[in-house]
Amino acid sequence: MLDITTLFSNFKHDVYNLLILFGTVVGVFLGSYLLFKLVSVLVKRISGSSYALIHKRLSVPFRLLITVIGLIVAQQFMYFHNISNYYVSKITYLLLIAALAGLLIKITEFVRDALYERFDIQTANNLNERKIRTQIDFLQKIGTVFIVLIALAVMLMSFARVRELGTSLIASAGIASVIIGFAAQKSIANLLAGLQIAFTQPIRLDDVVIVEGEWGRVEEITLTYVVLRIWDARRLIVPISYFLEKPFQNWTRTSSDLLGTVFLSVDYTLPVDAVRLELAKILAQEDARVLWDGRTAVVQVTDATETTMQLRILVSAATSGNAFDLRCIVRERMIAFITQHYPDALPKRRVDESTANQAALKSSLV
Repeated sequence: MLDITTLFSNFKHDVYNLLILFGTVVGVFLGSYLLFKLVSVLVKRISGSSYALIHKRLSVPFRLLITVIGLIVAQQFMYFHNISNYYVSKITYLLLIAALAGLLIKITEFVRDALYERFDIQTANNLNERKIRTQIDFLQKIGTVFIVLIALAVMLMSFARVRELGTSLIASAGIASVIIGFAAQKSIANLLAGLQIAFTQPIRLDDVVIVEGEWGRVEEITLTYVVLRIWDARRLIVPISYFLEKPFQNWTRTSSDLLGTVFLSVDYTLPVDAVRLELAKILAQEDARVLWDGRTAVVQVTDATETTMQLRILVSAATSGNAFDLRCIVRERMIAFITQHYPDALPKRRVDESTANQAALKSSLV
């Protein structure tokens, strides 16, 4: 049985440890708050970013790191048995690596968001902004992967058995490298495809593309797949290697300006000049004028069949969304114009009476 002296000594150590821990918690809370305020001021002066962005990305990981550092410092003044001290040291070391990795990841996100503020893709002609944002976004994701891998490697290598396993793997690197390389072939191919897309840029963030017959915008580019926001708010997930291996349409590859096309099948009696005048009137109306960029407004006869002629109306717009809305307005009002002023010019089927009578006579004689 433990004597009174041993019990009192253990109790004294426990109280001492609790006091150290309490003091550490209070000190870390106050210290991290004041230190983060100072860091926020410095970061704002250097980057020009808002306090809201700094607080959103850096506040929690910064305070977690300070807390772990405070626990490591407090441990040096606390009493533990040898075994307990080993486990506490190991846990705090792993927490330190995790907190540091978390802070580094949040720093990459903060840098990405700070650069996003400088390159706004909401403007009409945003080709350069989308190009830079795509590269920034991909580099941030690559940086996150490397930080996580390095942090995990450092954590695992802190265990002796893992170090021994690593040594044995290096000794048998020939066979292991073949097995690992074969297993990771698809992932490595996607990663390399992502790198190629980030710098050659067949697609960019906010590009308008048609993939598998679906019209949509590039919403997100990850290391392994691309998210397309379809016009009806659905999301199409496409492997990133698709954009290097298969053909697709990119409507905003070199510019966000687009030509909208409206096709009308009408009778030959419709005067084309009247359609041209009506198009000018439609584009002068307020709702269409804000969508039309003033570059192109053309009416052409592009085809002639046995029964109708085909009119192609071209109108230009600064963005794909404006082009789509403008096409709908022009199509709707052109149909209303033809119906109201030239109803006889609507598509119709002509029948030659003499031919019809002969056919009827033959059928009656049979």
